[in-house]
Amino acid sequence: MIEARHLRVLRAVAATGSFSAAGRELGCTQPAVSQQMKALEASVGTPLLVRNGREMRLTQAGEALVRHASGILAGLTAAEEEVAAIAGLRAGRVRLVSFPSGSSTLVPTALAALRAAHPGTRVSLEEAEPPDSVDLLRAGDCDIALAFRYEGAADAGGAEEWADLVVRPLLADRLVGLVPERHRLAHAESVALGELADEPWIAGCPRCRGQLVQACESAGFTPRIDFATDDYPAVVGLVGAGLGVAALPQLAIESVRPRGVRTVALEPAVRREIVALTLPDLEQVPAVAATLEQLSRAARRP
Repeated sequence: MIEARHLRVLRAVAATGSFSAAGRELGCTQPAVSQQMKALEASVGTPLLVRNGREMRLTQAGEALVRHASGILAGLTAAEEEVAAIAGLRAGRVRLVSFPSGSSTLVPTALAALRAAHPGTRVSLEEAEPPDSVDLLRAGDCDIALAFRYEGAADAGGAEEWADLVVRPLLADRLVGLVPERHRLAHAESVALGELADEPWIAGCPRCRGQLVQACESAGFTPRIDFATDDYPAVVGLVGAGLGVAALPQLAIESVRPRGVRTVALEPAVRREIVALTLPDLEQVPAVAATLEQLSRAARRP
């Protein structure tokens, strides 16, 4: 196998004409140069240098190798510099996938801080709900996935659900009730879920919808879902128009301007765990580690 250090020595011998002169240029001894040239000739299986009086002359094979050496060494230097830039966070790329309410709350704060600290790091953002976002991560189509799961949800896999991934817990996000501002419970501090049993409901994303049905059934009723939409502002608008009530994560409320609605605490409390996920092999990549850290800081904001 040809080693880069041997190519550097060969190029120095070709430029200076002798082992001793090459050694002076490279800062090593003449015997060291001779040993490296013997090792290189053994690797390629043919002589590369012949003595011509006091000078060393390249063979045809030696000329070919020197001709390619400059490009090989230049490419290696460029690769070393690029890797050093990535390791030092002067460069790097992170592919992030997030669910919508995370994209509008946690992600902007985290990426603004990341750009200020490491302006050479580029982050791309795509939106997907779990489990689709987690599937993208496992397939290698992203580097970090923001995901969530509800406590005690029927579709949650428990500790095994993300056992093959690195899990960075971010926050526990509580569901809150949304009622029209003139609703009979609009000024209540907290509302038992069963008190809303006879109301028409506006449901959110499929996973949130499933959790709503499960929570309501635990409270003794099946919700009458009149409208379902993945768009949180649309949920708020429908509630504000008096068309029903809803239960949304607190993080989702932060991402919209609730007009014509009141938020009330729901009892019993229902929470979802929000996490950042990555693959074990990616956890130590500097740009990925820095992004995870900024996501954690964004989640701890007041």
